[in-house]
Amino acid sequence: MNGAQDLGGMHGFGPIDPEPDEPVFHGDWEKGVFALTLAVSFTGQWNIDMSRHARETLDPAEYLSSSYYQIWLAGLQKLLAQLDLATREEMASGTMTEAPVKVQRILSAKDVAKTLGRGGPTEREAGAEPKYPVGSAVRARNIHPPRHTRLPRYVRGHTGIIAGTHGVHVFPDTNAHGQGEQPQWLYSVRFAATELWGDDSPGTDDVYVDLWESYLDPA
Repeated sequence: MNGAQDLGGMHGFGPIDPEPDEPVFHGDWEKGVFALTLAVSFTGQWNIDMSRHARETLDPAEYLSSSYYQIWLAGLQKLLAQLDLATREEMASGTMTEAPVKVQRILSAKDVAKTLGRGGPTEREAGAEPKYPVGSAVRARNIHPPRHTRLPRYVRGHTGIIAGTHGVHVFPDTNAHGQGEQPQWLYSVRFAATELWGDDSPGTDDVYVDLWESYLDPA
């Protein structure tokens, strides 16, 4: 969707100012949000694409004025309320007033390291050969879906070259909305910077974007 999270190539948001020697967490509360998000996600009530969609559908003013982990927390609270796992009142007070909901799995402290080490692979078996061989010219589709997509606005309608393939992966546009994984080939597509942003861009620069097969048409 065209939400506040899709800022690629947009003007007016100021310079990128990386923090030197930035720590992983700026405070204990960020550690808590990270841990809580992983623990609740492990219950199987939603998948990673659903959680991304919850964050990107926050009010744009809230999204743009929030820090990274504030966005994570707001997205988590949104999912908890939507799925009746906790009420807004319970989250505000920190006190449970409703009967707990039975979940599929619980992540215990002793299993955290093993679980994080295993990760959550999204690669699936290929059911067909890739449609686009390396070197093919493709055009990113100019679509504006109101739901979740991983096709950035700044590449839509632009022409690039298939630089490589990453195998077949879960398709986020359906996985975020309970419509199944529907795996597709995932490509690395090389765009010339001048193709994306015109002659004001450095003429020798390229931008590589990972895009699913259904995002692409032959150029």
